[in-house]
Amino acid sequence: MRRALYVAATVLWACWYPGDRGILLEEKVGKLSDENAALRKDLAESQEKLAKTQKRLDDQIEQLDKAARRSDADIGLQVQRTVEDVAVLRGQVETYQHTISQLETALKTAQDAMDKRVVAADPDAAAKKKADEVKRPDEPKDFLRLADDTAKGGDKQLARTLYNEYLKKWPKDAGAGEAHFGLGETYYTDEKCREALYEYGKVIQEFTKTRSAPDAYLRSADCFKKLKMVAESKLALETLVKEHPKSDAAKTAKVKLAELDDKPKKGKK
Repeated sequence: MRRALYVAATVLWACWYPGDRGILLEEKVGKLSDENAALRKDLAESQEKLAKTQKRLDDQIEQLDKAARRSDADIGLQVQRTVEDVAVLRGQVETYQHTISQLETALKTAQDAMDKRVVAADPDAAAKKKADEVKRPDEPKDFLRLADDTAKGGDKQLARTLYNEYLKKWPKDAGAGEAHFGLGETYYTDEKCREALYEYGKVIQEFTKTRSAPDAYLRSADCFKKLKMVAESKLALETLVKEHPKSDAAKTAKVKLAELDDKPKKGKK
């Protein structure tokens, strides 16, 4: 019975996400990345030219300094030529500095545009970017607590990112079942029953001893009911009563089962 529930949830989830959005996002990001790479190449070349010109300028200034200490007959002519060379080189340095400044501005503008387009194409991108700015603990318990607190605080997108990262780093940790349940709860509160069923199914199938296992059955029943899958909802409640008879969730399940059994009788009346 438990496996049947899990399979139903997995099939629903698998049919929910189209691949087109991912392909479109990949193409847009790839194009923008190429544009940024070209800007970075131009910037690097300008910086290299600036460095070479600066070196020549330093050499000319050094020659000018040496010429100032000489007493040759042509010292005036050499000083004049050196001064002219220094003026030309300084002009080139200023030009390169202006070019570099323009390239840096263009690169920043392009990067900002790419970030906005990525966020527009993928609603989860903003949460991922925000997650990168959050200091993440090294210990799994602390990491899971951070994800739970984030979910309780109402930032469900960021919470999902943290839950998924936790499960990727510690898939077999003792708290993994709770992480799947917490992730399911973020979907459930957003009325995304298909995604929630997948996470609850993970708890039911792979983490039967976790604290939230009874509640995962109860939530699954609610999700199936919202999806008009009454038979599956009833099966989840019956399995809950059988697998966790002493839990508070089982008490609630019995009440819900009684309501389901009572509906046909009322219909006959």
